[in-house]
Amino acid sequence: MKRLRTLPLAIAGALLVLAGHAGAATLTERWSLLRAEQPKVMIRDAARTLGVSEADLLATGIGSTVTRLRSDGNDPREIMRRALDLGTVLALTRNENGVIERTGVATKVKPQPDDDKEVVKDEEREARQRNIAGGYLGGEIDLRFTFSKWKHAFAVAQPGADGVVKRSLQFFDENGVAIHKIYPKDAAGVAVFDKLVADFRHPDQNAALKVAARAPKAAELADSKVDVKEFQQAWNEMSDVHQFNRLLTEFKITREQAMRLAPAGMVQRLKPEAVRTLLDEAAKQQLPIMSFLGNGALIQIFSGKITKTAASAGWYNVLDPAFNLHLRDSAFKSGWVVRRAGVTSVEFYDNEGEQVVSFFGVRERGQPQPKSWVDLTAALPKG
Repeated sequence: MKRLRTLPLAIAGALLVLAGHAGAATLTERWSLLRAEQPKVMIRDAARTLGVSEADLLATGIGSTVTRLRSDGNDPREIMRRALDLGTVLALTRNENGVIERTGVATKVKPQPDDDKEVVKDEEREARQRNIAGGYLGGEIDLRFTFSKWKHAFAVAQPGADGVVKRSLQFFDENGVAIHKIYPKDAAGVAVFDKLVADFRHPDQNAALKVAARAPKAAELADSKVDVKEFQQAWNEMSDVHQFNRLLTEFKITREQAMRLAPAGMVQRLKPEAVRTLLDEAAKQQLPIMSFLGNGALIQIFSGKITKTAASAGWYNVLDPAFNLHLRDSAFKSGWVVRRAGVTSVEFYDNEGEQVVSFFGVRERGQPQPKSWVDLTAALPKG
């Protein structure tokens, strides 16, 4: 209940009473009380204040503004596949200290027929396709899925103050933490949305969810137990930057730990505020960049030029018409310029050692990265 100190004493006292006596009020009533006092409070912050998950709080609207959707097995993937027909959408992905929002139309991919010369078993085909949703690869809405971590799904139809209904699809992990949200922007998408909700409506519309408690973060393997020489050799032998995740798994180390143990000349530590310099210079130079922001269940990617940057109370933001990026850089612990397989990236980590966001220069496939991007990374404030 650490945020209660920001509330007026009467409201804070009421919430403490309600939170301390489970039988005194429902979560719906506690949520209503908090919203009455803070009408602009974000649901993620409200959930933290009330001591529940965001999914639990959203589920209090089931039966009025919220419909629970099926989320077992392949259901999340199939919902995302159907969402390709919504037209223009706002796609929002976040982690604890970053939010990425992109407005556009997701691209579909042409289905690839199985090899006629080989009989492919259903389970083999499924294993190969489990994280592919028929689109979202490149284009305006660029997503990479890990559907095994998608556990709860909802459709929301919330009337706004102007009378316009704001619709969304919202997905959460087993801990009730938000993974991804989709907001249709085309009037033509309303019928698609309504049909999707009808087709994937969960038979149980009870507000009580089975949300798992978050497991303690696994302890990092001691540096002394890592074969650093072998790790550094494997790093130097990478032929593709995408091989990096395999190295982390093989050597059982975290991404931030890999920064510390990297071969000489492959990383350079930055000050956390370097993220502001990077975004400001990219906007000033009109240098196309790639921004990667994820949460373990989904990564959303933006590629292109940015224009407007601005600070706001511990956050630094890109505020362009079709792209917003919000970074709580006040919670950043470190940044790094990283060189892997001839590609330079910039990564930022928070106080918990979690990666918040990473950046690359936009380059054509098979072509070297732009010198302007390499020069920008070299000029960032060193830590």
